[in-house]
Amino acid sequence: MSLSPETPVLISEVGPRDGLQSVKSTMATADKCRWIDALVAAGVREIEVASFVPPALLPQMADAAEVVRHALRHPGITVMALVPNRRGAENALKAGVHKLTMPVSASTAHSLANVRKTPRQMVEEVRAIAQLRDAIAPGVKLEAGISTAFGCTLQGEVAEDDVIRLAASCIEAGADESGLSDTVGYANPAQVRRLFRRLRAEIGVHAGAAHMHNTRGLGLANCLAAWDEGVRTFDSSLGGLGGCPYAPGASGNVVTEDLVFMFEAMGVRTGIDLERLFAARAPLMAGLPGEPVYGMAPEAGLPKGFAQAR
Repeated sequence: MSLSPETPVLISEVGPRDGLQSVKSTMATADKCRWIDALVAAGVREIEVASFVPPALLPQMADAAEVVRHALRHPGITVMALVPNRRGAENALKAGVHKLTMPVSASTAHSLANVRKTPRQMVEEVRAIAQLRDAIAPGVKLEAGISTAFGCTLQGEVAEDDVIRLAASCIEAGADESGLSDTVGYANPAQVRRLFRRLRAEIGVHAGAAHMHNTRGLGLANCLAAWDEGVRTFDSSLGGLGGCPYAPGASGNVVTEDLVFMFEAMGVRTGIDLERLFAARAPLMAGLPGEPVYGMAPEAGLPKGFAQAR
């Protein structure tokens, strides 16, 4: 991929998975489908629509296969799902997803709380899922996102050497890409630049997305720092919905609307229509009445005279 400033960015919407797993309410399947339809209509090209986990643990994801099948009706959209283990991957592949994402935490404490496995055990899970994918669906991509890459509310400091070593191990195990996640909002722009620079030096073209949280107000600044280092794929959530239920204090994904506005205002193309993106908040709020929804750009509106390139 060219890393010139003119290269468009890919905004990967994670609200239907990361957002919904973090709220107490369960959004009805029909509401999820209407939300996904609105995102696609706005020009969102990659959506993490579900997590294939036991319904007893996350009842919000009990309809994962049905939601995937609905999302697959939209041509040209990359339909993703999170899978914590081989069983989840089997179910996701059976449903027909285009891409699997795996949470591989650099913090042992968070990894045990989140998936009940150590980071090393999760690398072996990556290997098993990569082998499964190669055998039955070789066209499906596999991303191992490094959670708590910038710090952890359970463990505290996470050594940068451990983060880079873990990402490299995931690629060696068969993942197509490995990105970095600020699961608990500890990152700052200097740290983001340093760690993504090291990640690209270590795994090259396999370096993946930036998944930032706005817990301490630095979400957009950290995304811009990642962009400065050549990152061109960014995870975000409509309305800033989301967090990690197994990481105390984790809240507030970067708001998709604000992220898209920042890049479009800079002249960096996202392919997403801002007005339609703002309109996609309606089915989200209808499906989760009373749930707080964030976003500065949709609340303030677009600046007078702002013209988005088509």
